[in-house]
Amino acid sequence: MVGGVTFTLVNNCGGTIWPGILSNTGSPALETTGFVLPAGASRSLLAPTGWSGRFWARTGCSFDDSSSGRCSTGDCGSSVECNGASANPPVTLAEFTLAGVAGGGGKDFYDVSLVDGFNLPVVVESSAGGGGGGDGSCAPTGCVADLNLQCPPELRVGEGEACRSACEAFGRPEFCCSGDYASPAACRPSAYSEMFKSACPRSYSYAYDDASSTFTCSGADYSITFCPESSPRYRIIFANHTRR
Repeated sequence: MVGGVTFTLVNNCGGTIWPGILSNTGSPALETTGFVLPAGASRSLLAPTGWSGRFWARTGCSFDDSSSGRCSTGDCGSSVECNGASANPPVTLAEFTLAGVAGGGGKDFYDVSLVDGFNLPVVVESSAGGGGGGDGSCAPTGCVADLNLQCPPELRVGEGEACRSACEAFGRPEFCCSGDYASPAACRPSAYSEMFKSACPRSYSYAYDDASSTFTCSGADYSITFCPESSPRYRIIFANHTRR
């Protein structure tokens, strides 16, 4: 694929995950929209110039021999392939818009978003290896902290396997940046989004959290690492909830 970008998805979680991929409207589907990724494994996917979309991890999945089943977090339907379906929140998202899209200026744009909540730590790094100084070009981004450990009870899912956003939990316009709050001037950080931002300062914490959360790079490939600093807690969770 001449002029394309390679994404390498890495599972450092200590148990099986099921990555999901959704291409944005107007972008072609990649070679897969969902697959199984055992602990310690990685898989690379090629994306064409100008592609845009998102990646995430599903956990606690159980699929039968016909690849039909469900997942406890990040579910996107009833099969291993997401087939154009988005992730059910709460879920941590890695989002990309590659160079070639009109108005992109020859740069890739990428972020890790907690706007739809959190299920696993995720870090995005470029092959260009930016150090995060200056204009932030090619800098790593993501959320290394385990937000499930500090999730308020009103946002907690189940036994702590995920943490909802305030928008999903309460549906109020001031949390969702909707209605009268559908502008950067009107929609401000909440105590909940500020908690996310404090723990993961490089990640999107609410809809208009652009200035410190969007990064750019040119001519690079990208790695997306789930559970970049895996802990015994995640190994226990996967032992209890993952079905291979």
